[in-house]
Amino acid sequence: MTETIPFRAAHATAPEWRDAAAQIVVALGELDATHRLGFLYISDAYADSFDDIAVFLRQATGVPHWSGTIGMGVCATGVEYFDEPALSVLVTSFPDTAFRMFTGAGEGPDKVTQSLGDWLPAQAATLGVVHVDPRIPAVEDRLEELARETNGFLVGGLTASRGRMAQLSDTCGESDVSGVLLSLSEAPAQSGLTQGCSPIGPVHTVTEATENVILRLDDRPALDVLKEDVGEVLARDLQRAAGYIFAALPVKGSDTADYLVRNLTGIDPAHDAVAIGDYVSTGDTIMFCRRDHDSAVEDLRRMARDLKRRIGDAPIRGGLYFSCVARGPNQFGSGSQELGLIAEELGEFPLAGFFANGEISHDRLYGYTGVLTLFL
Repeated sequence: MTETIPFRAAHATAPEWRDAAAQIVVALGELDATHRLGFLYISDAYADSFDDIAVFLRQATGVPHWSGTIGMGVCATGVEYFDEPALSVLVTSFPDTAFRMFTGAGEGPDKVTQSLGDWLPAQAATLGVVHVDPRIPAVEDRLEELARETNGFLVGGLTASRGRMAQLSDTCGESDVSGVLLSLSEAPAQSGLTQGCSPIGPVHTVTEATENVILRLDDRPALDVLKEDVGEVLARDLQRAAGYIFAALPVKGSDTADYLVRNLTGIDPAHDAVAIGDYVSTGDTIMFCRRDHDSAVEDLRRMARDLKRRIGDAPIRGGLYFSCVARGPNQFGSGSQELGLIAEELGEFPLAGFFANGEISHDRLYGYTGVLTLFL
């Protein structure tokens, strides 16, 4: 029986990308022909040099295929680099038959499915690691279409950069939905999602709304319902609720109490109305939730323990983690606490990822979440 070649991960920080990339190559050590696919995440301090970094790593490591993007920070095994120049890399040892690179999904799934030829119809199910330019219109629709047409479970995130918004799928480009599709029969994996918010009241029904402005909930003024749910202290000063209280849209048909978190974007006392960062219609359901350190820690541990239960005795070969820019040190505190919790619950394994401007799980775009995928 052929010995399985281990995945490799490395991370580095340096003022100049060449120094960080050189550290990566040294840390990865000697690779061989089984290492065919790598994931590369860079912080936006290196955004203008993304092409050069990808070319350097391809040549220096011999790994031919690379996928990744830019974040406000990057994730590694037990470590996070936030708002500082850094690289994080995961090199896998999947065979060529286990994956296909893709680009062009921002224009619709047809271009992707056509480029994959006979490979896609032969797969019972796929995992799509997806990186998205947040400026693309109707991102949610593109993700739903891609998941449906590839019979895929998608994970990934939206590029987060104060400069160039690039995605890497062998070559660097912008204004794209791109990445890599993996055959779950040859590249088995499990994925979990952790919310950064927790509900503070019951589920309400929208009984009157115009686009993103909610006028009535449960046939009552929406603002009255919000004040009741947040409690007397915050209700007296709703300005204090900014950045702490959010809207949550329950996912229809979910059996896991899943919900999409959206910002409260405005309050209109004259009409007792509440505006949120998404369109709603009469009959939709909504609840309010709070964002705090303790609830995020609790749910991250829950996700990790659920993954541990689901994988059983299978060893973790490697992983990818996509976290919101509002998480990391902004929610968990300094000292890489978010990534440290994952290592604490699941042990240390090769891992890479980035802090995104929106996180992808299955066929949906989330916010304030973390998405962890384990390769087995």
